[in-house]
Amino acid sequence: MRSTFKILFYLNTSKRKKSSLCPVMGRITVDGNVAQFSLKEDAHPAQWDAQKGRARGKSRELIELNQKIEQMEQSIRTIYKRAVDIAGFVTAEQIKNELTGTVTKPEYLLELFKEHNREYEKRVGIDRRQSTFYTYENSYIHLSRFILLKYKAKDFPLKQLDMTFIDDYDYYLRVDAGLNSNSMVKHIILLKKMVTRAMNQRTILCDPFPDYEKNKLKYKYQHLSKVELEKIMSTRIKSKSVCFVRDMFVFSCFTGLAYADMRELSDKHIRKMPDGNKWIEIPRYKTEVISRIRLLDIPLLIIEKYHSERKGEQLFQMTSNGSISRNMRNIEKLCDIEHLHFHMARHTFATLICLSNDVSFEGLSKMMGHNSVRSSQIYGEITNQKVREDMKKLAKRTKKKSRKKLKIES
Repeated sequence: MRSTFKILFYLNTSKRKKSSLCPVMGRITVDGNVAQFSLKEDAHPAQWDAQKGRARGKSRELIELNQKIEQMEQSIRTIYKRAVDIAGFVTAEQIKNELTGTVTKPEYLLELFKEHNREYEKRVGIDRRQSTFYTYENSYIHLSRFILLKYKAKDFPLKQLDMTFIDDYDYYLRVDAGLNSNSMVKHIILLKKMVTRAMNQRTILCDPFPDYEKNKLKYKYQHLSKVELEKIMSTRIKSKSVCFVRDMFVFSCFTGLAYADMRELSDKHIRKMPDGNKWIEIPRYKTEVISRIRLLDIPLLIIEKYHSERKGEQLFQMTSNGSISRNMRNIEKLCDIEHLHFHMARHTFATLICLSNDVSFEGLSKMMGHNSVRSSQIYGEITNQKVREDMKKLAKRTKKKSRKKLKIES
């Protein structure tokens, strides 16, 4: 539906001054909604053409007044056109606020997201991480592409957000963008953060996505099985770069260090204890909580393997995140294991290496660098769930065999 848009300039005769002059006013109408403003100019009713909305006369003052009205009308039309081109939607009040320079909170989703990211970037290096800022920027790109694809617009009004929007965005992330469930969840969570920000600013009054299924936002902690880990470790890899990423992944599986922590790992983080064992002591990049991990034989062998390739204090010459991800795809193909990602190694350390070998939650918490034991207990739930799933499969496999072999005497 085409919106109706009108501009009118008139005299406010109800506020006639002693000099008989009246204030010149402007009125913007969009779809029946009106916003009025003052030009801070006066004119005499006898010198005003109500039909044209202009002053009548050839005096210098009246010519300058008409020039100001023309400029004001052109500015209004420019603001209207730009807003419609960007979002396909605008209100009379928004035009008035931009025209008069009134400070308002963002009324469009991407505008709000951009404002958030600008503020976040200023705090990077103080109490915010550069890597997290990149995550927000990447999410902004996904959202802007979705809005352009779905709505043929450059932005979307916050007040028009509804369940259809988030369901369509969910579909876009899964199908069009081809993201896995965990990646999709991250972007939906960031969208909901922007909604919360809009609600806090009173731009919208309630959550437009109250019925979005909560279980869709549950992050799935994926880890390798013993067979899968052994397959990755034993597979022969010819490519040096792919082999390096495999080794770093295995190192993470046996230490629980995330990519950002391995990038910082150096000799100063290796401590030799009185019993002769070597331990890693490093503040986690994400939380700055100290991780204390004993170096087992396999990670010690990996450190020794790449000792000659060091160029500084760092133990490993870690490549970029993008390069790591590309080579993880190669490892997937070589090992015939689906959905591998580097952070899966950290989850594998917690579940397969530690909890499956009776390491306590307290001990796991210290090694993982968690702020509390509660953060570590999620892995216990995963391990228990895996046991239940395995037992269900076992029960199905043995049910038929048992019935054939077992004879029950009455």
